[in-house]
Amino acid sequence: MNYSLIDTHCHVNFRAYENDLAEVINRCSKANIAMITVGSQIDTSRAAVSVAEKYQGVWAAVGLHPNHLHAQEFIDDQEVDQQKSIKTRTEKFSQADYLDLARHPKVVAIGENGLDYYRLPPGDHEQMKEDQKNAVREHIKLSHEIGKPIIVHCRDAHADQLEILKSAIEQDQLTKRGVIHCFTGTLEEAQKYIEIGFLISLTGILTFSKELQTTVQQLPLSSLMVETDAPYLTPVPHRGKRNEPMYVQHVAKCLAELKGVSFEEIAEITTKNAIRIFQLDRLS
Repeated sequence: MNYSLIDTHCHVNFRAYENDLAEVINRCSKANIAMITVGSQIDTSRAAVSVAEKYQGVWAAVGLHPNHLHAQEFIDDQEVDQQKSIKTRTEKFSQADYLDLARHPKVVAIGENGLDYYRLPPGDHEQMKEDQKNAVREHIKLSHEIGKPIIVHCRDAHADQLEILKSAIEQDQLTKRGVIHCFTGTLEEAQKYIEIGFLISLTGILTFSKELQTTVQQLPLSSLMVETDAPYLTPVPHRGKRNEPMYVQHVAKCLAELKGVSFEEIAEITTKNAIRIFQLDRLS
């Protein structure tokens, strides 16, 4: 396996690419960039598997994003386009449906799933948080059953997220560990995840957040990966445009500058980290 970079978290299975998916993936193929395309509900998880089946250098992850546990509509304040709202529908996690998808040989992780207390629709917020926690535990059970790592989405909920992960590890679950995707927390929170064996993955936010840059400068490269979260979180210098996996190069370049090392070294280390945590060397 000899990829120059791996975008460890993108969503080319989303409708944002319905008109030019082949071209987007072909650009990556020419640049020797691989990717993991990630589901956020059952439909997009099925789509992720379908895309991974069709293209070399593309793998999939399947899971239920916490924002899809309860129907809501919102505008993401991390996005440049403040006019485009995101709608979610209510979905209850089905162990049987996701297990069927998770067994696919090109599925390399369970997720994205986790806790998101930043954005909760009107209603009983305490019950919604409990629903999210229960869904996390169900994803962990699935991860344990099939022996694949998890992809964790966490926003404004790191204390509860860490508690659940630690509890699972103490029960001899999460043996493959996983990754905290799109990390934007504190240095202390990152270090706690690293202490329990999780990797930290960085998006285009790194290219424009001074606070995150300061945090990342103090983290070991052995625990870091790069991603785009495309079509969201477009990095500098493409802010205002649709994100795509090719732009993972800008995240890697920014990380190289922050660490005072070459782009080639960052590419090599983050790619090796991705191959290790997702066991990609067994799937080439």
